[in-house]
Amino acid sequence: MKAEKIEISHPHLFVSFRMRVLKSAYKTKFVEIKSELGSEERIWTISLNTESPNTPLVLLHGFAAGIGFWVKNLDTLSQNRPVYAMDLLGFGRSSRPEFSNDSLEAEKQMVDSIETWRQQMKLDKFILLGHSFGGYLATSYAISYPERVKHLILADPWGFGDKAELPPRNPPLWVKIIGIVFYPFTNLNPLASVRALGPFGPWLIQKLRGDITNKFDDIFDDKSIIPNYIYHCNAQNPTGETAFHHMIQGFGWAKNPMIHRVKNLKNEISITMMYGSNTWMHNLAEKVKEIRPDCSVDVQIIENAGHHIYADQYDQFNEVIVNASNTVDGRTSVVRILTAKNGSHNLKEDEVIESENEEEVRIESS
Repeated sequence: MKAEKIEISHPHLFVSFRMRVLKSAYKTKFVEIKSELGSEERIWTISLNTESPNTPLVLLHGFAAGIGFWVKNLDTLSQNRPVYAMDLLGFGRSSRPEFSNDSLEAEKQMVDSIETWRQQMKLDKFILLGHSFGGYLATSYAISYPERVKHLILADPWGFGDKAELPPRNPPLWVKIIGIVFYPFTNLNPLASVRALGPFGPWLIQKLRGDITNKFDDIFDDKSIIPNYIYHCNAQNPTGETAFHHMIQGFGWAKNPMIHRVKNLKNEISITMMYGSNTWMHNLAEKVKEIRPDCSVDVQIIENAGHHIYADQYDQFNEVIVNASNTVDGRTSVVRILTAKNGSHNLKEDEVIESENEEEVRIESS
């Protein structure tokens, strides 16, 4: 991977995006890692409740996203355990190295960057949660580094289905628009059109991706925050986006479907698979159970949720994650579900400390 130093436009967006919602104390920082080629990279990371002795939970976001997408989840998930979320290498505020053009090699480079990040964070074993593309990478990581994963949680994962074995999907309108209008002209990077519009990019995101931006209307009065956040997550050199498109065939199918590789997971790694009842992804949970008869595979359907289940029905989503995580630690009690409106950790002080590389933030509790 060829390293590229990046400067993020308007980094305050990444801070204010979380500061206005989170009730818990948290730290954010760039975690320095060395790539397999020896180049220095940085992975933007948020950490919560790191003093808890319970098994840590690590979150991997989906394609073209960032750690800010977890704002409806972090308070509840971190109530009884350490929680860490990162901007995947090539996305968000993390470095933008050039990945291999080979699909499996690019996947390996991303997975190895997660392992190097783990080493720098001095984590031993943890629960690994991935949404969409993050679910694909989480599974690949668990196959490559099984000794590190105590439980694997896949939230509406992308990349499991084999195009040759499944009927065509019926994606939402915005996907069809991107596929028809933008895809042929963007050298396999549909978001190039958003970047080309410069300051008008957030406007286009609001028009095309209202299905995401509207999910946060209940916690943000300023409706420009989410479109701007998504834009700045994807405004830089799109190396992660390019790597992703080297991993696909057709429109959105994985070249190396995970359904043919999940058999390589160690049986000791239990799995929770979650799908939205209205998702446009193929639900392959039962197929995974069939492939892995000697492994625990718990299937959860989140009612009235689409692909973005962590935001559509975040209370249900959070409850499933909390219960699965408690089971890993041998706990049977269920914590009270915290939301942006009713929850706080009853912080004893209100302060904001910021720097370029690390911020420790405590939000006023209501």
